[in-house]
Amino acid sequence: MDRPMTVPPAEGILGVLLPGMGAVSTTFIAGVEAVRKGIGLPIGSLTQMGTIRLGKRTEGRAPAIKDFVPLASLDQLAFAGWDPIPDNAYESASRAGVLRAELVERLRPELEAIRPMPAVFDQYYVKRLNGPNVKKGANWRELADQLGDDIAAFKKRSKASRLVMVWCGSTEIFQAPSEVHQTLARFERGLDERDPAIAPSMVYAYAAIKAGVPYANGSPNFSVDTPALAQFARDCGVPVAGKDFKTGQTLLKTIIAPGLKARMIGIRGWFSTNILGNRDGEVLDDPGSFKTKEESKLSVLEHILQPSVYPALYDQLYHKVRINYYPPRGDNKEGWDNIDIFGWLGYPMQIKIDFLCRDSILAAPLVLDIALCLDLAARSGWKGIQEWMSFFFKSPMHAPGLYPEHDLFIQLMKFKNTLRFLMGEECITHLGNEYYD
Repeated sequence: MDRPMTVPPAEGILGVLLPGMGAVSTTFIAGVEAVRKGIGLPIGSLTQMGTIRLGKRTEGRAPAIKDFVPLASLDQLAFAGWDPIPDNAYESASRAGVLRAELVERLRPELEAIRPMPAVFDQYYVKRLNGPNVKKGANWRELADQLGDDIAAFKKRSKASRLVMVWCGSTEIFQAPSEVHQTLARFERGLDERDPAIAPSMVYAYAAIKAGVPYANGSPNFSVDTPALAQFARDCGVPVAGKDFKTGQTLLKTIIAPGLKARMIGIRGWFSTNILGNRDGEVLDDPGSFKTKEESKLSVLEHILQPSVYPALYDQLYHKVRINYYPPRGDNKEGWDNIDIFGWLGYPMQIKIDFLCRDSILAAPLVLDIALCLDLAARSGWKGIQEWMSFFFKSPMHAPGLYPEHDLFIQLMKFKNTLRFLMGEECITHLGNEYYD
């Protein structure tokens, strides 16, 4: 990336567009409104709660990230979104049951004002979801144009100076790369022909890029990471990032696996199962949607552990992932892991984890951070894949020919060094060579 001479300030309103107005989106919006009112803290948000060390440890410089880089403030955010279910944000948040009812009631006026626009949706791609609030069109191109009209209308209505889009919709059925995804010309021909290899999430990504709106994919869907759309984003000067919010069980894997690898502790097997009862759990109960999620979750350990580099420790690793829809649990997901490890002379040991987490509570601060960082990237003149944002995703986008970096701690170092680079500060290597002077 080329460092800009200056980073323009975050002036005016930043509009945040959200395909999918379910539990994650409404928890995010309600959380921002609660922070604005002083009745909550943005816990879990790296940009709002995190600090960044500058210079040597002896200098004692560690400002808050939000004070170090010119991010948009929470008071500057405006929201809109699409969903096939017509419930407004208050109704959707109440139905999701993530947040306490008394908090949702305190935010009722702000949430009721946000009604989802008709969605680009086809039940073929999300078998367990349906609703009447859906756009009509002869082909994908017409629907993409309608999204473009929605984007322009929201920008005018909200008086936003800039926009970003963060996909918070459901997991679509698994899509393997095909010819239509390889070049923009083929992709646009596929839009005209309503090619079934083009899913609704790809239509949103295309519409956003065409409108010059930075786009991030918070699901495991194959969308903006297609060669056609990734190149389209670069050609249009639009930052893009993804994919799949790093929450719950995968978050813990990216914390624990690097630690085991750092100590050269072997792993024979890692069995993971989840029970989840919200809309996401219902959608993932369909085998096609689960396949998409499974691909995202399974890739993490392989890239962290590098079995080809450490065959004696990880070449025989058996990794299994299961997701089970269990309605009584609602949004309070339980992730259970059994890890069979071995140490000195091959002696076996075990680790067992039972993570009782709240899926949307973990995802909401990621939506905030991603939106603010996309806007920062756009104002900095950066375009195409934003690999420095890998920290937020299960399956980070990366340049062709490279492998994705999944180690959470390397991702955090990359993220903070990028901010230091952007602001003209020295990148930190932790070399400690002053001991040898």
